[in-house]
Amino acid sequence: MKYESIQRCRGLYPVQLMCRCLRVSRSGFYAWTQRGLSDRERDNRRLLVRIRKLHEESDGVMGAPRMHEVLRGEGEPASLNRVARLMANDGLKGIPQKRQWRRKASGERPAYVRNHLERDFTATEPNTKWVTDITYIYTAERWLYLCVVLDLFGGKVVGWSMSTRQDRQLVLRAVLMACWQRPGRRPVILHSDRGTQFTSYEYQQFLEDHNITLSMSAIGHCGDNAPAEGFFGMLKRERINRRRYRTVADARADVFDYIERFHNPRIQRRLDALQEEESALTQLSAKTG
Repeated sequence: MKYESIQRCRGLYPVQLMCRCLRVSRSGFYAWTQRGLSDRERDNRRLLVRIRKLHEESDGVMGAPRMHEVLRGEGEPASLNRVARLMANDGLKGIPQKRQWRRKASGERPAYVRNHLERDFTATEPNTKWVTDITYIYTAERWLYLCVVLDLFGGKVVGWSMSTRQDRQLVLRAVLMACWQRPGRRPVILHSDRGTQFTSYEYQQFLEDHNITLSMSAIGHCGDNAPAEGFFGMLKRERINRRRYRTVADARADVFDYIERFHNPRIQRRLDALQEEESALTQLSAKTG
């Protein structure tokens, strides 16, 4: 990798100076330039081309862990260390998440409602476990609130709604969108925190009418809704914190673009790759069996 660094920068600095700084011999470097690339080096170059493209598509926010996750979803066997090394050598960096605490109003959880997930965020098929939550987005005009419904099977946003008012209608519109794409009326668990929008009678009745099991976090257990919090953290790190919205309309358009043109297609590609892998394994098992 030192030789590759020298090769990239030889138009900017003398080769002798770079060799001395990196503690390699000049003759070794020139001998390396005469050799053909090894299979490993060719594969690294191929992989780096894909990494650069993904990093550009993410608007420069994707770090090594997320990059590794996306590549694995595409069927790439590269390890996390390898991806991190290639990105570091190429000067590609992600944007770390800012950690902050915030308070929000909570309501009284109905006595008959319990936490059906118990922090089991795994789902073996779509539309069996959903989580929902609300976040806020600053614009120079006024605050904009976003509610999403996240399918725990893969992490796709199946319902979302935006409004300048943080009320139960914001939540109901997001859940209604999720219901539109759900096949039939198959039962599904919808988990939330104890925000007043989720403890309202209208919300609870809506879920009951649509064959949705209501699930809620306990008091002071923010980790009970970790997937929704994680999505909001990713949204703000990868998009919102890197923008300055002049109007509510600007924020709406940008959040729509992130969900429908970046996040959901990325999740769908990962799910498609996993499905193809499972199908190939099933066919191979049938042949060998």
